[in-house]
Amino acid sequence: MGSNPARKEPAEFVDAMRAALEQARDALNHEDVPIGAVVLHEGKIIAARHNERENYKDPTAHAEVLALRDAAEHLGRWRLDDCTLVVTLEPCVMCAGALVNSRIGHLVFGASDPKGGATGSLYNVSEDPRLNHNFTVTHGVLATECAQLLTDFFTKHR
Repeated sequence: MGSNPARKEPAEFVDAMRAALEQARDALNHEDVPIGAVVLHEGKIIAARHNERENYKDPTAHAEVLALRDAAEHLGRWRLDDCTLVVTLEPCVMCAGALVNSRIGHLVFGASDPKGGATGSLYNVSEDPRLNHNFTVTHGVLATECAQLLTDFFTKHR
């Protein structure tokens, strides 16, 4: 994944991931896949969302997309180059594309997604030189806790 060797996660990312995990748990209230995301700007959370595909009957209502929309509205601009998205699961292709289009500055994710991850696992949209924007990635923050939430959900629903 080319982004970071073994390191200690900054407390800011751990705290933000805990907030994203709380969002992910909220998705369980409407039987959606428990994925949560927050957007940081100047070290503060300005947007926090969870998957709402089931709630809205909308295939694009992923936590990342909803959080990016809220952050853009909060800041009054679509360019989020000075923001960090923190999400419990590695973004899919759609969400990675939204990160490129929002010009996000940095991505932090918890659990990797070997079947659909687009920022290092299956694809690497974040570092593709053919695209008009790249962003840095920190992966594995609270990965075990993030993965367990998803494992528990899918065990129950299969």
